Amino acid sequence: MQNIRRERIASLAIGKVYLIGAGPGDPGLLTLKGKQCLKNADVVIYDYLANPVLLNYAPADSEKIYVGKVCGNHHLPQEETNALLAEKAVAGLQVVRLKGGDPYIFGRGGEEAAYLKQRNIPFEVVPGVTSGFAAAAYAGIPLTHRDISTSVALITGHERSERKLTGLDWERLATGLGTLVFYMGLTNLKLISGKLIEHGCSPQTPVAVVQWATLPRQRTQVGTLATIVEDVARAGIETPAIIIIGEVVKYREDLRWYDNLPLFGKRFLITRPRVQAANFVQKLQQQGAETICIPTIEIAPPDDLQPLDQAVKEIASFDSLILTSANGVDAFFERIAANRLDVRSLAGVQLVAVGPKTAEAIEKRGLRPDLVPKIYQAEGLIEELLAEGVAGKRFLYPRAEIARTLIPDSLRQAGAEVVAPVAYRTIRPTGKEDMIRHLLVESELDAICFSSPSTFENLLEMFGDELIKLQGRAKFFSIGSITSKAIRKHGFAVDLEPEKSTIDDLVTAMVKYYQD
Repeated sequence: MQNIRRERIASLAIGKVYLIGAGPGDPGLLTLKGKQCLKNADVVIYDYLANPVLLNYAPADSEKIYVGKVCGNHHLPQEETNALLAEKAVAGLQVVRLKGGDPYIFGRGGEEAAYLKQRNIPFEVVPGVTSGFAAAAYAGIPLTHRDISTSVALITGHERSERKLTGLDWERLATGLGTLVFYMGLTNLKLISGKLIEHGCSPQTPVAVVQWATLPRQRTQVGTLATIVEDVARAGIETPAIIIIGEVVKYREDLRWYDNLPLFGKRFLITRPRVQAANFVQKLQQQGAETICIPTIEIAPPDDLQPLDQAVKEIASFDSLILTSANGVDAFFERIAANRLDVRSLAGVQLVAVGPKTAEAIEKRGLRPDLVPKIYQAEGLIEELLAEGVAGKRFLYPRAEIARTLIPDSLRQAGAEVVAPVAYRTIRPTGKEDMIRHLLVESELDAICFSSPSTFENLLEMFGDELIKLQGRAKFFSIGSITSKAIRKHGFAVDLEPEKSTIDDLVTAMVKYYQD
């Protein structure tokens, strides 16, 4: 991929800039076109309000440059940002300018586009979901309603300091429009509410202030023009926030949905590798949770691939192939391809999967497992294999470097031949300790989720005795009994374990845990 991009860059006299609206924060609100542009980016230049999770859509070797702006602290002045866009495009690069919300609604996208146009640099604008619309929807507030409000005004609540909102027609805003939506106006909330009352708006007009809209940390404070300044101060609402003013705010209590989700406001640390955690993260976010993915394990090939390659070449001589994880599936089929074989070599070989997720990984390869035990553990797998009879049969069991010996030991004792080459190993990532320590010390986590014994054991290796001192700062959730046993072995309590060892069952158990 990197070589292809370099060849394309070399052939271009000039690149192109894509001004993309990243949406309000929820990564699911990025448009499909925006996602595709990110996939083709050579450089991503992103803002403070653009969710950094979206950077994962860009190629791993693309350049990522942060130019965020927080009130009173501009990481890179706008003029320098403009120049940076031009510089990268002139170098023949495909540049993505990732901006929070929509680039043409209070996002200075117009300024950047004009700068590029003046220099004959090609650009394209990809609209995004603007924060005002999203904040209202996620807070349960319809910005228009035919019985109450048939118009909406989008207004900046933050102008250059010397203007102090003097450019606004307060009389028309107070009496001539329906719903008012102020962006970046929290620091001027007292001025805004006072001016509206002064120019004829009822002091009892409902107001909602939505902080961190569309994210699990979203907070909404409702009041009136007369009370909202004190209400917001008392609640501790801070920037970034959207201010919504009008009678439609009254619908919030009936129509709120996002902050009623069962795991809303909960924050979980996910310790499994990012690719494998994607499904788990998605399911938790659908329940309103905030997830922080800091893997405590990484998957690596074995030091010696020869034993696995030899077994792969002899696959036709085996009666059964036992796969006990998605990692094992991936590792096995990678060696099938590396040895210039394909799925036809598995004809006549019984495919055994330890559980539904392993079975799903096999099915993605165009095959269906012949056996998935009712109990999704090695014990259940062994029970059903022994019931079929294994004496005289030959089994291939590609395994993790560190794995329980229950499967090969039990089959051999029953008269089977078992070949168990190492297919992959788990290693402990480095440089993650400080991030996890901060979350634990500051009690910013509700729970840590462990999906295997190694995810916990590697965390323990990271911290040693320090983890004991930090015990109680977050609950420990385990995917199943094997992982729970590893946690308890070291003297730690397991706060939650589902009846079945699947991600779906763990999510269900977490929802029930916080609802009870």
